[in-house]
Amino acid sequence: MPAPEHPAPAAQAGPWLSQVEPCRRVATADEIAWDATTDFLVVGSGAAGSSAAAEACEHGLAVTLIDRFAGGGTTVASGGVIYAGGGTSLQRAAGVADSPEDMFRYLRLETQGCVSDRTLRRFCEQSRHTIDWLIGKGVKFRATLYPGKTSYPPVDYFLYHPDNSLVGSYAAQARPAARGHRGAGRLTRQQMEAAVSLGGSLIWPLHDWCRAQGVRWLPFTEARQLVQDRDGRVLGARVLELPEGPQRASFTQHLEAGARLQTLLPPIVPGSRLLRRLARRHLREAERLEREARVARFIRAERGVCLAAGGFVCNRPMVAHYAPAYRAGFPLGTSGDDGSGIRLGQSAGGATGRMQRMTAWRFINPPLAWARGIVVNRRGERVCNETVYGATLGIELVEQHGGAGWLILDARLLREARTQIAPGLTLPFQRQLARLNMLLGRHRARTLRELAAKVGIEPEGLVRSVASYNRAARGEIRDPLGKDPEDCAGITTPPFIAIDVGIAAKFFPCPTLTLGGLLVDEDSGLVCSQSGAPIPGLYAAGRTAVGVSSHLYVSGLSIADGVFSGRRAALHAATGRTWAPPP
Repeated sequence: MPAPEHPAPAAQAGPWLSQVEPCRRVATADEIAWDATTDFLVVGSGAAGSSAAAEACEHGLAVTLIDRFAGGGTTVASGGVIYAGGGTSLQRAAGVADSPEDMFRYLRLETQGCVSDRTLRRFCEQSRHTIDWLIGKGVKFRATLYPGKTSYPPVDYFLYHPDNSLVGSYAAQARPAARGHRGAGRLTRQQMEAAVSLGGSLIWPLHDWCRAQGVRWLPFTEARQLVQDRDGRVLGARVLELPEGPQRASFTQHLEAGARLQTLLPPIVPGSRLLRRLARRHLREAERLEREARVARFIRAERGVCLAAGGFVCNRPMVAHYAPAYRAGFPLGTSGDDGSGIRLGQSAGGATGRMQRMTAWRFINPPLAWARGIVVNRRGERVCNETVYGATLGIELVEQHGGAGWLILDARLLREARTQIAPGLTLPFQRQLARLNMLLGRHRARTLRELAAKVGIEPEGLVRSVASYNRAARGEIRDPLGKDPEDCAGITTPPFIAIDVGIAAKFFPCPTLTLGGLLVDEDSGLVCSQSGAPIPGLYAAGRTAVGVSSHLYVSGLSIADGVFSGRRAALHAATGRTWAPPP
């Protein structure tokens, strides 16, 4: 297990520590007047929490599932993609060849040791069975394959490459396979074209299954404090519940109005600031109603508590503390991503890891013509192979180049890009961003030196980079950054174009997501203490914990890790066993 990072005691003052209260320590469970008892208490109902609840229920545990809001978390707000492979039933139906070993070899390139090889192999071996498990809970998928490179496929495709597997340098080390499985149920075509809030296709069937099996579902209930005995075992939690009634109805109305106004216009569109101010009014009123109407209850958890409350990207002071290089990015998450699950674990002595690690999404394909240009830093040097997955490009920009970068195109590539974003070829959000940046976000010049002066790039560096790239495009040399020959295009036809693709780009928001969290025992999912010993009765899963996606994000990997880690925790709580592949 990696060495734990510096702890942040829950009793320490500071708003970035969230509203979590110091752990309540008792000699025995009898010191608490418990309001309810359950076998397994799950905090958070996204992919990790819902999967933990379902797995625990399958093993005969009495389960209580709570969520501060209506349920589903950032999983519901996502594009509804789960990363799966090794020969899933959908892959086989689409004629996609894959194996657990191929999947392992590829993910080993992306995860870079954030989990052990043993755990990564287990994740890959379980993957094909995970899809069948979800289908058994009512989740629907389709086997329509999109074979090319894209950040997100057109609306009629549900199986695609959500990663770097088609990039030549990766394909040379691991056989590519389409592993992005999009949920296909309960969605209108209009919702699918928006490509947001599609995760309900994965979550709502799980919730329905859990309720039908007797899981006690408590929405609008927040865990504020853990209870721990003198031996260090977590016994349960103190929660704040907003009971059903007029105040909860009003709270929900204000919360939904605030969320709707926040997403009505992208932050780059004129008028969005006004809408966001109106949204904050609704959200403040929701907070007031919540604060005044909630009641405190103690829930005893005989077999353990599982923290699955998401990451901390929406706790901006916490981001500034742990990952200041990503502060300028656009937070990709929901209000529940406030770090409370991580802070609860820390309050019981839990250690954290990779808290400085975030993902920054800089997708420049579609249009494919953009990825056939080059991305340079302030010195005019290329950042990386431009056809890589957007999170790879984003990490390179932030971690290696100070968050600054410009996409360099010429007139010919600009014309190609316009044809490639036609309706039917791209989703509306992809089309709108591309058009906006090609109209308002671009800088033009007749020469490369003039273009460099306009945007603050070192002219000599830009001229050298373009000259080298043009040689690769003509076939005179291999591209120095490993770009496939068919993806190289000469930048030769003026006017030359520069589009700001840095993390703080005015017309090109860069979504960010936190990847670190509580360190867990990889066999059981139990939270590890500062000494490395598991804390009895306390589990963590999903983005509340360090997991498979804690080094570099690829689409659907966080949801897949949530399902994997949630089920792992529940299995151990129910049986004391770790997962093994079925025969």
